[in-house]
Amino acid sequence: MTALGASLLEGLLAADPGHRGPRIACGAGHVAEFISYRAKAIDTVLGPIRLQRAYYHCRVCQAGVVPRDAELDLCRESLSGGLRAMIAATGAAVPIAQAATLIKDLAGITLSTKRVERAAEAVGATAAAALDADTVAVLAGQVVPLPPSVPAPEILYIAVDGTGVPMTPAETAGRPGKGPDGRARTREAKLACLFTQTGLDDDGRPVRDPDSTSYLATLEPVEKFSDLVAAEGRRRGSEHIRQLVMLGDGAHWIWNLATARFPEATQIVDLFHAREHLHELADLLAFIITEDPNDWYQARRTELDNGDIEAIVKAAMVYPLVGPRATQRTKALAYFQTNAHRMRYARFRRLGMFVGSGTVEAGCKAVVGQRLKLSGMRWSGPGATSIITLRCQNASTHQATAA
Repeated sequence: MTALGASLLEGLLAADPGHRGPRIACGAGHVAEFISYRAKAIDTVLGPIRLQRAYYHCRVCQAGVVPRDAELDLCRESLSGGLRAMIAATGAAVPIAQAATLIKDLAGITLSTKRVERAAEAVGATAAAALDADTVAVLAGQVVPLPPSVPAPEILYIAVDGTGVPMTPAETAGRPGKGPDGRARTREAKLACLFTQTGLDDDGRPVRDPDSTSYLATLEPVEKFSDLVAAEGRRRGSEHIRQLVMLGDGAHWIWNLATARFPEATQIVDLFHAREHLHELADLLAFIITEDPNDWYQARRTELDNGDIEAIVKAAMVYPLVGPRATQRTKALAYFQTNAHRMRYARFRRLGMFVGSGTVEAGCKAVVGQRLKLSGMRWSGPGATSIITLRCQNASTHQATAA
């Protein structure tokens, strides 16, 4: 059946070989002359076919022009658009060798692993380039996203996190790392997850709106990531929605991004990260706490859940410390003191807001980790960017529109 389909497709495309007269514009301001009809082998979702296409040549540019290739999106391509989409979907979902096997088992198309890899990364690179271009256009005001539908969601959340991606030695050369030799083995993929909230459940807890989640990620520096997040925020209606909320784990670069790009947003430190820091503080002081250390921790945890950071600091400073332990306590408390206004959890809950960044943390595991952090993997920068871009697109359930 697929062989019959391929034969019919080949015959259909043969009806127009792309002859557009003896001369055509070459695309660079010159004239290209018709030379002959030339064949090209194309792999499609139905199997291989051969096309006869009119070939023109520009003497000035010393380059060939094939109108039919441009019309069929086959310039410098031997894979049809449909097959490239199939490869991109499988290559983004599973390792490349498995993707080649899936395509063979499910579609009956045999492609080499290297060809699948190149095609998947090429589609991802095109998607990343399109996102970059759209980001520039949105931030420059050349593209204006349409406002949210009426009634607009109540709250737009922008949750941000980062996760390490294992890279080839060439990609990490000269970068400091946490390994025994001081060299980096990974590069940070910065991930943003945007979603909206309109209401609460029967217990008064916030509920994420269905089909409202979008992801974006990059290995580029935070300045580039900041542009991507700012543009996505506009696409998601940040200028129209009543309340913006920025969720993060307390990293300084996240709050710098929030202050620069979304100064009106309420900033919230993920409650579970704050509890981890509190547990570390309790462990640091356990040797000197006069009452039961666990009781002390539980009391401080209640204060944290209430957003009473001042009480935590006061309780930790009761005990006299000197030397390295005093320095460690000062550093541990600085996390709470710096982020105190981002930890008013009782108030945030009264306002019906999420206080956890679980969505983006799950994204780090599901969108990035489950594909790019498998055993033995080492990525090039372009390859990782391509696959991450495809996975973000596949994971996003919200599609914004622009005018």
